[in-house]
Amino acid sequence: MAVEKSEDPVGSLPMEGRTCLVTGATSGIGQALAVGLARQGATVVLLARDPAAGQATLARLNQAAGSAHDLIVADLSSMASVRRAASAFRGRQPQLHLLVNSASTFLLSRTTTSDGLELMFATNHLGPFLLTGLLLDTLKTSAPSRILIVTAPSTVPMDFDDLQGERSFRATNAFGATKAANLLFLFALARRLAGSGVAANAIHPGLVRSRLMRHAPAPLRWLSYLTSAPAARAVEPILRLASDPEFREASGRFYLRAREISPPPYTMDESVQDRLWSVSESLVASATPSE
Repeated sequence: MAVEKSEDPVGSLPMEGRTCLVTGATSGIGQALAVGLARQGATVVLLARDPAAGQATLARLNQAAGSAHDLIVADLSSMASVRRAASAFRGRQPQLHLLVNSASTFLLSRTTTSDGLELMFATNHLGPFLLTGLLLDTLKTSAPSRILIVTAPSTVPMDFDDLQGERSFRATNAFGATKAANLLFLFALARRLAGSGVAANAIHPGLVRSRLMRHAPAPLRWLSYLTSAPAARAVEPILRLASDPEFREASGRFYLRAREISPPPYTMDESVQDRLWSVSESLVASATPSE
């Protein structure tokens, strides 16, 4: 049954009266998006792992527009940290109109978290999966609201028999699998949110200059830099998806910039979506406190 939707907050700026939470907000797409949302009138809550970088970005937001923005320090690779972050947000903010999962990491070698999880899988998929789930009630009571996942059109399938790369690990495959996981999660989430007033979509911003590939080999770093757009320009279509009434009813869609594209067929398999959802629920439930 569809829930009754509240009216959109009314203001002279596109996002005035709205509260937004942005992960990965201290550099690249996340930072540019946070600044853009602030300039559109939103109250922006940053989720950042590095306290100093978070404070620097918060100061930039307060200088650009308003002073009611906030910072929550959290590590998406730690399930205990994610739980504390969600609790802190709910304690400070009564509403959430936009959640943007833009944080991502790439590592050349296999690294595990204190929860015993492979770090890229934990940061790029499992942390956002848990954070989104913990904030769904707030998103629903704030409807109409939106969830955006910043990702890429990966064709790397999930190896459910070796999700943590314990038997075999290749950095590019492991990273690609997390991007596929983002899409599998998105489509499963959109199905579950039907009629709730919460729209969930994914966007591929194209190649963007950021610190994501700083651990990659030098030739790949230089190639990525030369073929990438500045974050300030790449973030423009994400701002459209976040605020434009044109996208209010769209859900379960995948966009390249602001144009809808077809996702890799593998990510549209509902049985795979539901399997990943079930496995993810089990992993976040069994994760040991890391702090």
